[in-house]
Amino acid sequence: MTRIEEADVRGSDRLRELLAPDGAVLLTVECQEGVVGRDGALPELAATARDSGALGNVARLVAAAHEAGVQVLHAVAERRPDGRGANHNARLFRAAARLPVQQHTGSAAVRIAAPVEVAEQDLVVRRLHGLSPIAGTDVDALLRNLGCRTLVVTGVSANVAIPNAVFDAVNLGYTVVVPGDAIAGVPADYTPAMIRHTLALVATIATTDDVLGCWEKPRPVSRA
Repeated sequence: MTRIEEADVRGSDRLRELLAPDGAVLLTVECQEGVVGRDGALPELAATARDSGALGNVARLVAAAHEAGVQVLHAVAERRPDGRGANHNARLFRAAARLPVQQHTGSAAVRIAAPVEVAEQDLVVRRLHGLSPIAGTDVDALLRNLGCRTLVVTGVSANVAIPNAVFDAVNLGYTVVVPGDAIAGVPADYTPAMIRHTLALVATIATTDDVLGCWEKPRPVSRA
């Protein structure tokens, strides 16, 4: 763990301030059936997200956010069946277009995957292009209208979409918190390296339990 990470995790009062429900929003990135589901297009990523506990931790964070009154926003990557508007300018896009499971609008592949639960008050933002869940989407405008100051970024993948989301959010002026055990990428050992050497430089790194501790309601003191 870097000194930057140690300082972030140990600053519990600062973290609690950052995660105050009236100024924090929880973002889940591509936690959809076609990406992290058991029958999705990316079995290695799906397995890593599940086996590492990252997807389960996303679900825990979403449930806690619902309980604490923290807004949840789900970012979903989609593609029209005819491919209109989709990128073709990188190998990643061309490879994705050939996968056996396609993230087609309206299909099961773009539904939020279990065990993550979507509540009525959650917002779902769907994009047809690009690598980022923020750039070129409605996310920034929605966050500003919600009064967001701190964005908690979770989901997949640590290879592409997560760093894109973190960088875009920081560039737009938001403070970012990344629960390191609630993101995943491939290979599995890439995620801690990405956190240590890149994300820790621009975001506050925490754990799922750190964030949950900030969102838990104080228990009433028993008077004997």
